[in-house]
Amino acid sequence: MRLAVYSLLRLGLFAVCLGVLYLVGMRSFLLVVVAALVAWGLSYVLLGRWRDAAASQLAEAAERRKALGGRAELTGKAREQADLEDAADEAARASDVADAAPGAEDASGTAPAAGTPDADAPEPGTETTTRPNGTAGRAPGDEL
Repeated sequence: MRLAVYSLLRLGLFAVCLGVLYLVGMRSFLLVVVAALVAWGLSYVLLGRWRDAAASQLAEAAERRKALGGRAELTGKAREQADLEDAADEAARASDVADAAPGAEDASGTAPAAGTPDADAPEPGTETTTRPNGTAGRAPGDEL
């Protein structure tokens, strides 16, 4: 809330500077630039108490986030939704691990014979790599 108050005060100060400069006769494209610079200087001088309050709010939020291990603090409906997504993700990962287990059956219900190529295996020479962001594809510089 303190950050919102400080932001609104700065926006109001900018609007006042814009209006005063317009009434004084500045009507060029520099009106907005000069108003922003004047409002910045005035906000630094006049809004110190609100700036400090907003900074303390941001510091408190950073401490809470640090205490949570970098995760955002969720409450209410957002926490419930996150728990549901986590459970669905864990179930999907568990089924992927079970499907990839050695000797796992294929779609027909039989295990593939030893030495036979898997239908899902890439053709020779078309192997892809996994990038650090988790997506698959050819590595940069690979020849086609």
